[in-house]
Amino acid sequence: MTTLGRGAAITGWGSALPPTVVTNADITTLFDTSDEWIVERSGIHRRHQASGPFVADADQPPVHPEDGIGSTAKLAIEAGREALEQAGRSGADIGMLILCTTSPDQAVPATSSAVSAALGIAGGAMDLNAACAGFTYGLVTATGMIGAGLDRVLLVGAETLTRITNFADRSNAFLFGDGAGAVVVEAAPGPGSLLGWDLGVDGTLVPLLYADHGGPGMAMRGQEVFRRAVRVTVESAELSLQRAKVSIDDVKLFVPHQANIRIMDAVADRLGLPRERIASVIDETGNTSSASIPLALVDAARAGRIAEGDLVLLAGFGAGMTWASAVWRWGH
Repeated sequence: MTTLGRGAAITGWGSALPPTVVTNADITTLFDTSDEWIVERSGIHRRHQASGPFVADADQPPVHPEDGIGSTAKLAIEAGREALEQAGRSGADIGMLILCTTSPDQAVPATSSAVSAALGIAGGAMDLNAACAGFTYGLVTATGMIGAGLDRVLLVGAETLTRITNFADRSNAFLFGDGAGAVVVEAAPGPGSLLGWDLGVDGTLVPLLYADHGGPGMAMRGQEVFRRAVRVTVESAELSLQRAKVSIDDVKLFVPHQANIRIMDAVADRLGLPRERIASVIDETGNTSSASIPLALVDAARAGRIAEGDLVLLAGFGAGMTWASAVWRWGH
């Protein structure tokens, strides 16, 4: 999908999760609910959190004005360092850092600035906020930069959603967790790994899911988000498959945004994908926004669920309302 004859490949990956694990039993202490109710509606059993009512104040890293290191940067640095080590690279080899996040540590500067300094990135750095579709937006962007001449991009999805979660809201407070996933994207001979992609947004749907500055936290119209998310994810995935000139039967692994197990299952059903071809970590991580797809992708790679040449379908949706999908050929 590049125009300059330079393709891209993923050569390293890493992840990071905060040490505090919050179970559904913990959530039941906040409001009237149950483990069974949460699991039935979301598929979530546990989530990792870097802030919030279950994390001790001493364990919640403040943002230090002198270095900008807060909880989102800390997770991004850990995941990024692991990805670089696996790829056999250092920050000095990276021409661009793309940090996909909807929960930056500061309004200014971009959190990627602190991450870049910690990892010794030689090139530029920027934040990318496309909410839960962010990582796939970032993957397409990184591939475009490779096509334009960069040799390597470090792509990270990192979130501390618990800082903007309204823990008094019974309808969604149990959904969110924190974490980070990262990949090194390198130049590769030939057409590369990105076979087809689709990015989009419908700004008229902003009121469905948002968090205001200084507000109580995220507000979400869950049923409407569910309905539209399933439809737009299926439509986007089908368009990416069409552009890649492959069918759903050619896809070895489907890596959806880990928003809700019911959404994930509904999308897979409409695409005609069996459950065993879905990458899922939602039971252990909850909804981690732009970190969810890389966390699921890294988990699948570590488990040996993807082999050289396999086709991977990534698809996500998020506030905005954004959506993104991509067909990626795994391997060098």
